Amino acid sequence: MIPKVFDDVGDFAAYNKACEWCKDNGISYGSMQRNCPIGLIRGDVVISKWRNLSPRDIEKLDGIMTGDKRNGPVEISIVEAPECLPAP
Repeated sequence: MIPKVFDDVGDFAAYNKACEWCKDNGISYGSMQRNCPIGLIRGDVVISKWRNLSPRDIEKLDGIMTGDKRNGPVEISIVEAPECLPAP
């Protein structure tokens, strides 16, 4: 896994920066659900909240977003970096 940490200060600042990074790198992210991870998949796809993902759906994820989404830090962990993604 390749971790990338966002520690911007302010309400949802780290989360918003992580979402922006995902968009810039062609990675879709799921909906926020309290303290649960957020699923990440390469490409333009719709991803459910964590509680609605089946074990099979979770296996198909390319990564997850974790951390304190309101206050930061937020960490993105991608299973394998494709050539188009910059190194963390």
